[in-house]
Amino acid sequence: MSRCRKKRLRTNSNYSAAGHASCLQQMVIPQASWGDMLTEDQSNVVAFLSSPSTHAGAAVERIDTHASIVFLAGEHAWKLKRAVRYAYLDYSTANHRQAMCEAEVQINRRTAPALYRSVTAVTRQADGSLAIAGGGTPVDWLVEMARFDQSALFDRLAATGLLPLQLMGSLAHTIANFHRLADSRANYGGWDAMRRVIDGNAAGFAAEGAGVLEPAKWAKLTDRSRFAVDRAGVLLDQRREDGLVRHCHGDLHLRNIVLLGGQPTLFDAIEFNDEISSIDVLYDLAFLLMDLWHRGLPRHANALWNGYLADSGDLDGLALMPLFLSCRAAIMAKTTATAANLHTDAGRRTQLQALANDYLDMADALLQPSPRRLIAVGGLSGSGKSTLAMALAPSVGAAPGAVVIRSDEIRKRQCGVKPLARLGPEGYTTEVTRRVYASVMERADEAVRGGYVAIADAVFAQPADREAIQCVARAAGVPFTGLWLEAPAALRVSRVEGRGPDVSDAGPDVIRRQLEYRLDSLQWHHLDASGTRQQLCDAAAVFVGGQSVERV
Repeated sequence: MSRCRKKRLRTNSNYSAAGHASCLQQMVIPQASWGDMLTEDQSNVVAFLSSPSTHAGAAVERIDTHASIVFLAGEHAWKLKRAVRYAYLDYSTANHRQAMCEAEVQINRRTAPALYRSVTAVTRQADGSLAIAGGGTPVDWLVEMARFDQSALFDRLAATGLLPLQLMGSLAHTIANFHRLADSRANYGGWDAMRRVIDGNAAGFAAEGAGVLEPAKWAKLTDRSRFAVDRAGVLLDQRREDGLVRHCHGDLHLRNIVLLGGQPTLFDAIEFNDEISSIDVLYDLAFLLMDLWHRGLPRHANALWNGYLADSGDLDGLALMPLFLSCRAAIMAKTTATAANLHTDAGRRTQLQALANDYLDMADALLQPSPRRLIAVGGLSGSGKSTLAMALAPSVGAAPGAVVIRSDEIRKRQCGVKPLARLGPEGYTTEVTRRVYASVMERADEAVRGGYVAIADAVFAQPADREAIQCVARAAGVPFTGLWLEAPAALRVSRVEGRGPDVSDAGPDVIRRQLEYRLDSLQWHHLDASGTRQQLCDAAAVFVGGQSVERV
């Protein structure tokens, strides 16, 4: 499948607090296009907020989007909702805008309490002048936010090649924890909600996509999407019954994540339409995964994907991910086509047309079936099993790559400790280890039956464990590849001594005890792990189908 690595064409709407959930609103649209949707004249309020005198002389930067205007002044960001009405959004009156401002602050304080300060009125004073939080009559409403360094936005970091791969682990934990705490929404989601998404996309393709998207392509995508959602209907409804449709973010992409205090922070969640935000947790995650994949960042997408699955344990919905990812790309195709049709600038229109068709192609490719298989990466401690597993994962199977099942992570979770906490001998008894390997087998089975490549990362020193993982593949009817990593003991000792905080507790004493293992019956492919990581990846690629492994 195409990795869809073309760089996304960026707009100049860079301040994410100004954006809204609808992808259309993330596009820069000519101001003339807003007129038909306007319900009130806000020109006096806009002029007032644009003036430095309103902000104690501070320079004002104004950012316009389809549904809001943000005024940046000093340490403040003042967000004014436009007096507009769309099918999915109603800011048509001051009362509606006040309610939506209050909802926005409440909803976004779940993940970004430091950013969302208050809801503040623009008031008409007795002398007719306007004031922020004055004593006069409210005429409009603002969300007051803390201003932050825009270079810390994840879309900015990605666009400049500066988004650290290691941040994906903490981002995965942030999202998984957010989803865990989010309220269940049993009246939303399920088969009927996803069918409405697909039907809405089809209507948008036919209307807004006219002259931009190829009719034969979107018609084919629509048919395939409807088939996929109908086939997945029972699972979609079951997850809703299980409480996995929750009050999520709803607009979870890179532009709505910022690095604050060294931590990924989610903001600008949907406040105006519960149907957009009350969704399956994996559909919420799918937008961000699709965004990373489209930007040519498969390693980031896969690291986020595996971090989320390890933290949440949510493998039940794997079979839904191709549909979820495709629907997210299709929405971007539809809204980008809409933006293209609204643009009068020929050059920008051509760019947006190309981008819309790129998303459409991606949506179709994401629904294409991909071969499943089970890969086991074994070896003694310090041989580089986890490094190889994570390096292989983005390059095999359906997007966003293979599901990596790491025994060390499972052990910590089963023992009820954080991943980097060290376990004592009680965590490595024969009984605990037996349960850990049983969970590895179970999760590998779930992953391949869910349509993905599974990579099982464990020592696999015991013949019974190696036979068990091969039995998983045979029972699921998928090919099996066993890789055994070998490196001198002295090198493995130096590696474990030199690595930083890690989920593995193995130290030099563990490596010395492992020297007593009998491995003469091992039939897996033996790989020399004493060289560079890239040499190991290249050697492994020969046995996993010859697929290219992205250079590490």
